[in-house]
Amino acid sequence: MPIKDSELILNPDGSIYHLNLKPNDIAHTIIFVGDQDRVDLVSKHFDTIDFQTQKREFKTHSGTLNGKKLSVISTGIGTDNIDIVLNELDALVNIDLQTKTIKSELKSLNIIRIGTSGALQPNIPIDSFLISTHGLDVNGMLHSYQTKTISNPEIENAFINHTNWDSNKARPFIVKCSKKLLSKFESSKTFKGLTATANGFYGPQGRVLRLATSHSELNKKIDSFNFEGNKITNLEMETSGIYGLSKLLGHKAISLNAIIANRALGTFSKNPLQTIENLIKYTLERL
Repeated sequence: MPIKDSELILNPDGSIYHLNLKPNDIAHTIIFVGDQDRVDLVSKHFDTIDFQTQKREFKTHSGTLNGKKLSVISTGIGTDNIDIVLNELDALVNIDLQTKTIKSELKSLNIIRIGTSGALQPNIPIDSFLISTHGLDVNGMLHSYQTKTISNPEIENAFINHTNWDSNKARPFIVKCSKKLLSKFESSKTFKGLTATANGFYGPQGRVLRLATSHSELNKKIDSFNFEGNKITNLEMETSGIYGLSKLLGHKAISLNAIIANRALGTFSKNPLQTIENLIKYTLERL
């Protein structure tokens, strides 16, 4: 049965609604960046740029590097945007947009996030690279889907007990990265850890300006969590959404973080743009 027009929305030219893309516009290896200006920082390294488009904060460049087709897309900030981007990318490769029916043979995308983040542990230095082995969802977006097959209740329950998690908040959810992509990108230059994904930058990450947070000790409890050697190493706003939706849809995902702050030490990079550039080069060299 075809998917209803109200559920799978297309633009007048047949492109998918938010991303403004058609199936042939994207590669099967896609780099995610948050900032639309960062798209150009990635694509400037391509040998060719064959396609460009932008709608709202979603900017896409597709081209080639060393004979391999690549796309880079800006997602904007937050898991709400990740929900849009990943569902629409999946529709481009796994749904016939003309008949609005799911294809009999499904394809798997490679999703590589290049993002910035702040470290929570003092041993992770400024300007280093960190790979998220797990995404800890504390924002609730993934609970809109059936997630039992990809959850890790043992770690989740340990985190809930350790932090005395507020039952009025969404239940924390933990999902792993792609083992195949992890083996491709890990090296002596990378740290690894469990990445917490918040649904905001200020209160949800424990920052206080004029508003007090609901749980003033939460950040300390997050920092001290340790489950069989797995520590929460950094906080950001997209990784758990990327990991969860990718697992559910059958795609492979990895999140690579340029560490530009260390919240345990209260320090910030003196040259964050160079750190991001270094991570972009590292990523492209390993694709």
